Amino acid sequence: MKYFVILLTVLIVANRSRAQTTEDSVKSVINKLFTGMKNADTGLVKNSFADSIVFQTIMRNKAGSMVVGNESPADFIDFIGKQSPGACDERIIFETVKTDGPLAMAWTPYNFYLNGKFSHCGINSFQLVRFNGDWKIQYIIDTRRREGCKSE
Repeated sequence: MKYFVILLTVLIVANRSRAQTTEDSVKSVINKLFTGMKNADTGLVKNSFADSIVFQTIMRNKAGSMVVGNESPADFIDFIGKQSPGACDERIIFETVKTDGPLAMAWTPYNFYLNGKFSHCGINSFQLVRFNGDWKIQYIIDTRRREGCKSE
């Protein structure tokens, strides 16, 4: 009996050490988005999103003023579907991930490559919501620039 208790304890501890943390599950959804982009897999991309996802980009307009532009999620998914696998390669680093119950945020600096060539860099700010136990990306706002980028 003593050996059974020891074995059971070891198995429980080993299982918990392999269990995915909340932070890991948030990262997993975001990574799924970028895997879908890189593989031109619109199903994987769309599955990462909440039904009411909002896309925005902070940029300068033609007059040089800072504006927040809205992007269509459907147009984004359509763009990904028209690419060949490997064409859209966004390389991110998870700088910060925070969670509180059904809400999560992630801050990810990135470099974006289109057809193997550097295009731009910036920061993604993700807001995720857990629906029925599954994290979905609800909101993405990013910056985009070509200057001051850290090359990989």
